[in-house]
Amino acid sequence: MTKMLFPISLMLLMLAGAAACSSADPKPATDEQMPADFVVLADVVPDIIQEIRYHSSFNFVGTRVDGYEAPVALATRPAAEALKKVSDELKAKGYRLKIYDTYRPQRAVNHFIRWAEAVSDTLMKPYFYPELDKSVLFDQGYICARSGHSRGSTIDLTLFDMSTGQEVDMGGNFDYFGRLSHPDYEGVTPEQMANRMLLREAMLRHGFNPLAEEWWHFTLKDEPYPDTYFDFPIRAY
Repeated sequence: MTKMLFPISLMLLMLAGAAACSSADPKPATDEQMPADFVVLADVVPDIIQEIRYHSSFNFVGTRVDGYEAPVALATRPAAEALKKVSDELKAKGYRLKIYDTYRPQRAVNHFIRWAEAVSDTLMKPYFYPELDKSVLFDQGYICARSGHSRGSTIDLTLFDMSTGQEVDMGGNFDYFGRLSHPDYEGVTPEQMANRMLLREAMLRHGFNPLAEEWWHFTLKDEPYPDTYFDFPIRAY
């Protein structure tokens, strides 16, 4: 299959998008309480479906991740309000947004680091990184010391088709470590590529930047905390 070429404007947005591994100098925030300008995402975007993977054991770690005390999506208010516009647009086309992850405490990122250092723990390898040796996850940028999610304005999501009652086929699963997860991966079908672009284009129209390595990952372009990494736990606020 011929590799799909993205428009130059889209490629520039991809390069400008917040990377999964942040390189900014951190300003750690140690308060245990949710800041006043964070919200419960469902309060602002009531049509979302939530499947908070790191509150469950079905994730690459294989257990509930530190800091996920409730299966609740939290985000900064600006990110939530922008996502409401995405939700309204796609709901009119027959879709709902399904949320996998939003704000992620720094303690969860630290949990990922400890897991990655335990190279003998490969319980979830068949599901999330069958093509990779676990020892390369740091070098290849899959696990990092900081995550843009900890700044509160990054969303991991997919589409849910209201007519079929099922997730839309994106040609790859959330949190799969490999080329299959790249939005422009040439091995997906035309229908799967169209589904990826449907989500991507709606997110871009409403102020989010994409990530070149993950079709599900978007960060608010004008995020309110570009250099602050929060660590308050996710609870049912």
